[in-house]
Amino acid sequence: MAVEAYILFKVSSGNEREACKKIAGFDEVLVASIIYGEYDLVARISVPSLQALEEFLAEKIRKVPSIILTSTMIIAREYRGRNQRGKK
Repeated sequence: MAVEAYILFKVSSGNEREACKKIAGFDEVLVASIIYGEYDLVARISVPSLQALEEFLAEKIRKVPSIILTSTMIIAREYRGRNQRGKK
């Protein structure tokens, strides 16, 4: 069963666009966004297993030089909003 998660990123100042484009280029990433607030970026990812999640974080994410900190939140259950019901 696939594992989906949100990863929040803090990146070095001024590198938000470059880091977001790099993250969005990974096959595991469904969408990557620049955000305002405590974190600079957020990505939604999908991997085949928890082991694949660990490998993705260790082998790809941690090698992006401008990333300072990450916080990973595995999606446990998802509900669609009224406007998204029935869509894939």
